Amino acid sequence: MTAARSNSLKKGDVCLSIQDLSVTLAEDGSSILENVNIDLHAGEVFALVGESGSGKSVTSMAAMRLLPDALKITSGKVDIAGQDLFSLPESRMLEVRGRRVAMIFQNAMTALNPVQTVGNQVAETLRLHTQLRGQALRQRVEGAFAEVGIPNPSQRFDFYPHQLSGGQQQRVMIAMALACEPEVLIADEPTTALDVTIQEQVLELIRELTHSRQLAVLLITHDMGVVNNVADRVGVMYRGKIIEKAEVEAFFHNPQHEYSKRLIDALPDLRHFRDASSTVPLLEVGDMAIHFPIRKGLLQRAVDYTRAVDGVSLEIGRGETYALVGESGSGKSTLGRGILNLEEVTSGVVRFRGETIQNIGRSAMLPYRKQIQVIFQNPFSSMNPRLTVGEIIAEGMISLKMGLSPQEQNERIDALLERVQMTPECRVRYPHEFSGGQLQRIAIARALAVDPELIVCDEPTSALDVSIRAEVLELLAELQREFGLSYLFITHDLSIIPGIAHRVGVMQNGKIVEQGSANQILTNPQHPYTQALLASVPRLDD
Repeated sequence: MTAARSNSLKKGDVCLSIQDLSVTLAEDGSSILENVNIDLHAGEVFALVGESGSGKSVTSMAAMRLLPDALKITSGKVDIAGQDLFSLPESRMLEVRGRRVAMIFQNAMTALNPVQTVGNQVAETLRLHTQLRGQALRQRVEGAFAEVGIPNPSQRFDFYPHQLSGGQQQRVMIAMALACEPEVLIADEPTTALDVTIQEQVLELIRELTHSRQLAVLLITHDMGVVNNVADRVGVMYRGKIIEKAEVEAFFHNPQHEYSKRLIDALPDLRHFRDASSTVPLLEVGDMAIHFPIRKGLLQRAVDYTRAVDGVSLEIGRGETYALVGESGSGKSTLGRGILNLEEVTSGVVRFRGETIQNIGRSAMLPYRKQIQVIFQNPFSSMNPRLTVGEIIAEGMISLKMGLSPQEQNERIDALLERVQMTPECRVRYPHEFSGGQLQRIAIARALAVDPELIVCDEPTSALDVSIRAEVLELLAELQREFGLSYLFITHDLSIIPGIAHRVGVMQNGKIVEQGSANQILTNPQHPYTQALLASVPRLDD
């Protein structure tokens, strides 16, 4: 930041003020936001929390005048340094966006252009708002990369987004947002899809830049641990209204609104653990390896191998939950696909009920598809948008030949929907008509449709709000007690482990570096990697 800019802003100064902002649906006038008031102060982080659909992102998009045509601002003003942004022509707003008010989006991979280098994408912002060109422009971008902690900035300038890790992509987004030294930064769920260690790095970076640049930050999140660790003040949003505002410490010690209390109460209880199970093994994985060839040259010969899974052994008992934790790229999901026979196993053995099932071929595996099901991370992308919910749930029953008549099939679908706390009427609706939490319940119903004994849950709660996540986890626990199900629960969220897992395996670079009971791993970790993961988890008691 320039000397003039830093001297003009002092901690506590109001940088941006949202006053009595109301937004409705253009079609029927239904209220989306109602009289929202937020003041963003220099050198402070204001966290806006609430469940999906509460209006958090609509508030930020309205402030930037980026609402879709389907939404209409009916009243209010957004003031920055005495200038009402709603009164500006669009040509002037183009000068404000990126220059005075910048935004970091939730998913860096979809926000970045895949066919442009990351350096050019940051440079584009500077070209628009400054006179920098040529080598001076490149040096400014490389300086921005260095400031946000991207290694080898001159080399990374010419990288494409897919060549960077998720954490580095998010750092590029931060560098892009801060390149023109804005006064206000809006961060919309900037760490939701990141591992705990990368999340900690990104949040620490936002904290540092808030203080060093006297930024006013609006942090949109549903993670209360993040709020406690990063924010100075918090506002709780519910059905388009801000129902409570407070200093962070006061908010967590004495929330005033019942909805705020429910959000805090929905957080996982880290003091109570499930006892480790000593049941007969249902699934046994012995020294599994999954290697992918690295091919080069004209003839594409294999010159080396990526050891995605490298000698993993584990057991899952009947009625037991085994949580597999680790950062992205550690091999968790690849291991799950190997167990499901969706990835060829290079070596080792997978036994289900004592029978070997790795690499046995599609037809031989078919009977086991009934006993081993999967719940994916993103329920919407795993469902055919052209099929109704009833047809989606029926797919497995039909393809795995359960032999039900149409009437029996429909009755089973209705019973499954009711069991996951959905109404039978949902069977005639399509996936896009449901929220993320409802879709995950439908995905659970689909997995249960063929009476499985083991379900591989691949990050099933990572994109859900805290209260919805608690409901889904409780549902999974109920179903386990009712049907004696076993779960392989793949996750990078260590906070949910006490309530769901009996035993835990910690995976790093294709190997399990530590495993044991949930209590043992979370309260007395032995491996440095496990200790580092736990130290990175945002907590309410910090």
